Amino acid sequence: MSEIIRSIVLGIIQGLTEFLPVSSSGHIELAKYFLGYTGTAEESIFLTVVLHLATALSTVLVFRKDVAEIFKGLFSAFSKNGFQKNEQWDFSIKIILSMIPAAMVGIIFEEQMETLFDKQIILVGCMLLLTGVLLFLADRAKNTKKKVSFVHSIIIGISQALAIMPGISRSGATISTSVLLGIDRTRAAKFSFLMVVPLILGKVAKDILDADLKFDSSSTLELGLGFLAAFLTGLFACTWMIKIVKNSQLKYFSYYCFAVGIFAIGFKLLEN
Repeated sequence: MSEIIRSIVLGIIQGLTEFLPVSSSGHIELAKYFLGYTGTAEESIFLTVVLHLATALSTVLVFRKDVAEIFKGLFSAFSKNGFQKNEQWDFSIKIILSMIPAAMVGIIFEEQMETLFDKQIILVGCMLLLTGVLLFLADRAKNTKKKVSFVHSIIIGISQALAIMPGISRSGATISTSVLLGIDRTRAAKFSFLMVVPLILGKVAKDILDADLKFDSSSTLELGLGFLAAFLTGLFACTWMIKIVKNSQLKYFSYYCFAVGIFAIGFKLLEN
């Protein structure tokens, strides 16, 4: 398979699985393995970062009105009469709180994380099974109108930190945790998608400043097409996922995660 086609396929997989609760990192690692990706661990991480950046931008575009309201609220909090808290300010603080656990894990265990993205197929399969369990439990939870609290944001942030493991769906873990905490399903989905954007943008900025991203200029076309495929697919998947969560259809994705997880583990064991 040519590098261009492989990049486009990986971009489509990333765009779909970033928002659908089936683990984008897990599917990307499985796809790299079965598509014969031969890049180093550093190059693999760079590709993953590029594709995640694409879906982060698609999130911003889908929720552009919400993002604009947040910034508008932040600026209006600092009025001529002094600082006055508002709903947008509180939401921003909750987003920041939710980022802390994942940011700490990323900084402390950055070197160890590289080994997780190097054909660890059995690990991916096991984590997909865990994702399936979370989705199954969340689908059975009752829907409420509860909003995300400050305590909730920290708990959801911890689940996002755990989702750094390839195979644990970030959206699946955070949305499931939110729903199990009794948070309104639509609010849970929006919070889950928005909370990851600052993390991804921050990660990209840090790696660029540290010169840690291994970029090969000869792969510019492949990366660009992969980015475009992930961005366009992400626009569709993000909108679709909100409807799925609202209509309590997470159990179907739990079945899918069980099937893919068992397949990945079985295939690797038989291969050995």
